[in-house]
Amino acid sequence: MAKLSRTEILQEIVAAIYDCQPELEGTQIDENTNINTDLGIDSMGMIMIITRLEGNFDIMVPQQEWDSLSTLADVVNAFESRMD
Repeated sequence: MAKLSRTEILQEIVAAIYDCQPELEGTQIDENTNINTDLGIDSMGMIMIITRLEGNFDIMVPQQEWDSLSTLADVVNAFESRMD
């Protein structure tokens, strides 16, 4: 996959959140949004989102890093840092 801009990565992440958690559709989401406290996404929901993003981006984020992904900025950083 070609290197995407930070904004494009964020847009992909937000789309994955809406796909996996349709009840959040229309919720304002930005890089400062906390996945658990602001969006109410539990660990199972996070697994669904991360695995979807891994497939979309063809990038693997090690599971031991998943617990450190609390904001959307953290998720963007995890994927952006692994893009060629």
